[in-house]
Amino acid sequence: MSVTSLEIACTVNGNSITQAIDVRTTLAHWLREDLALTGTKVSCDVQICGACTVLVAGEPVSACTYLAVDVDGKAVTTIEGLARDGELHPLQRAFVEKMALQCGFCTPGFIMMAKALLDSTPQPSREEILEHLDGNLCRCTGYAPIVAAVEQAARVLQGIKAGENG
Repeated sequence: MSVTSLEIACTVNGNSITQAIDVRTTLAHWLREDLALTGTKVSCDVQICGACTVLVAGEPVSACTYLAVDVDGKAVTTIEGLARDGELHPLQRAFVEKMALQCGFCTPGFIMMAKALLDSTPQPSREEILEHLDGNLCRCTGYAPIVAAVEQAARVLQGIKAGENG
C-alpha cells in the first residue's frame, strides 16, 4: 500500500497551517491552488527561471520542483508575506521606485531571492547581487534596474537597522 497524502504542519507568511497534501503536489501548486497565494509564479517548471522562488526556513527554493510535503515543520515566506500593515517591504518599494519591473511576472521571484541575499549579506557588493540573482530570468526589464533596486533596499534596510540600534 502506498501513501498518497501526508498531513503537514507549517507556517506560511506567519500563519499556522495543518493540512493533508498529496505527496506529489509541488509547493508552487499548493501555494497557488490551495492557499490562493498567486504571487508565486510558475514559468519553466524545471527550476531554471526563478519565477517561483519562495523562502523555506529563510532559504530560497524553487517552488515549482520543491514538494509541498517537505515544508512540514518549516516556515514558508512568499511575496505576499513581505508587506506589513499595508506597507510594502523596502525591496518591494525599491522595485517600484527603480522601475525594476515591467510585466511583473518575474518580480516576486527576484524579490524573494534578493530578500534571502539581504538577510544573509546586509551590504552586498554589486558583484554579490549579480551572482545571487544569476538564476532568475527577466525577459522585459533588463537587469540594471533590478540590481539598482536591491542596492537601494540594502541601504534602506541598513538605515532602519541603524535607527533601531541607535
